[in-house]
Amino acid sequence: MTGKKPSVLFVCVHNAGRSQMAAAFLTALSQGAIEVRSAGSQPADTVNPAAVEAMSELGIDMSAEIPKVLTTEAVKESDVVITMGCGDECPYFPGKRYEDWVLEDPAGQGVDAVRPIRDEIRTHIETLIDSLIPAAS
Repeated sequence: MTGKKPSVLFVCVHNAGRSQMAAAFLTALSQGAIEVRSAGSQPADTVNPAAVEAMSELGIDMSAEIPKVLTTEAVKESDVVITMGCGDECPYFPGKRYEDWVLEDPAGQGVDAVRPIRDEIRTHIETLIDSLIPAAS
């Protein structure tokens, strides 16, 4: 092990819902042991308010997050690149781990519809942490 923190990039078209919730969960649950990024190919102006509310119910504040544009550099700097079932294509670099998590889109839905998506993302995140930091389990 090089001692370098593993890094993960979450990608979704608008970087406003799924990828933001995933990044917030990974930041909170890894307690700083993993470098976290999120981005989108066509970022929205703001993060989905229902996603912000669903995460705040668990004590995770995403209200200050801003959707970011996906760059080749962000992919290059990440060890793991996770798309969120939204069909976004990422630049491919050999040696990186790529995953696609098929998740319902929370766009335009209320918090009641976002909660199950949030909970599914949390399950994925817990598995991801165990794979990146085996001693954390």
